[in-house]
Amino acid sequence: MTGALEGIRIIEIAGIGPAPFAGMMLADHGAEVIRVDRPGGTRGGVPTAREADVLARSRASIVLDLKSAEGAAVFRDLCATADALIEGFRPGVMERLGLGPDQLLAANPRLVYGRMTGWGQDGPYAQSAGHDINYIALAGVLNGIGRAGEKPVPPANLIGDFGGGGMILAFGVLAAIIAAGRTGRGQVVDCAMSEGAALLSAMLWGFKAQGHWHDTRGVNTLDGGAPYYDSYETADGKHIAFGPIEPQFYAEFCRRAGLDGDPAFSGQLDPSNWPALKQRLEEVFAAGTRDEWCTLLEGSDACFAPVLSMDEAPHHPHNRARSVFAAIGGVTQPMPAPRFSATPAADPEAPGPAGRESRAILAGLGYSQARIDALVEQHHEGAE
Repeated sequence: MTGALEGIRIIEIAGIGPAPFAGMMLADHGAEVIRVDRPGGTRGGVPTAREADVLARSRASIVLDLKSAEGAAVFRDLCATADALIEGFRPGVMERLGLGPDQLLAANPRLVYGRMTGWGQDGPYAQSAGHDINYIALAGVLNGIGRAGEKPVPPANLIGDFGGGGMILAFGVLAAIIAAGRTGRGQVVDCAMSEGAALLSAMLWGFKAQGHWHDTRGVNTLDGGAPYYDSYETADGKHIAFGPIEPQFYAEFCRRAGLDGDPAFSGQLDPSNWPALKQRLEEVFAAGTRDEWCTLLEGSDACFAPVLSMDEAPHHPHNRARSVFAAIGGVTQPMPAPRFSATPAADPEAPGPAGRESRAILAGLGYSQARIDALVEQHHEGAE
């Protein structure tokens, strides 16, 4: 692997969702990420089709039973060689395994100990199970997503798990590695998805304080309340995304759509005009197919884009020109982001079987061949 993070070693305990996403981001940009898989060919207790597990790409894998004394000993040896660890257990689990921060930082004082949970390492909810929908609900985010007068709509698991979780964890781990480079001291990074989701809404809190955001969903500029920031159905039953907030961009749309001078399209920024304007825009966009609107508006300053399905997105000319998606091991997936001019990321590698690199990793720790054979025989039993 090459990339901006070449030379950094991360140990990742296999799990589901946000922690693997952080590991993927780090591996995408050149970090050596060693994923510790559990015996039995499962990750986080969930059987997986490994070749299709995009979040597991570009990693080396070793199978270890962390509940066994030998497995825990190997894990401690691995962490002694690493810049950072990523784990996603409930608070206290790693401590009960004898693998908590006190033990691992004592052996490697520069180690960054990245912890991914829903609610954080302490607090009244810390030991409660949850999922993205719960974390963003408590963060005040879910309440603002949906149409006016209707119930909140879960935005898949993008905000809590991946934006507020995995991405914030990757940022925290890298920030702590930089700090360790200056001070020689590692630390614990306590990443809670609920807190990361709250952080993602920082701009809206600023808008609210300025009186520009109402704490009611579906009535604001950016939540579908404004007619000039919404999706619209086209004549062929498809949809377009429309967002010319700035008056000059709105004027560009009106000019291209032949609506200059139509009084129904004046008063863009007047909320009292929004219901009537939205109805007119629905009529306008319904008069043409999605492709016809693309021909008219794509590439302009009208702040327009077609709403593409997952099947369509990889084939759009812009995405193709930028190689936003690629097939890795036969699985179409997004490519690494962001892009670096001097240290570009290599193409991702498809995930292999659990424990594919076990022997090489153990040999790198200086273990004898006899010990390697015994460990592999013991820990790979039942692994895929």
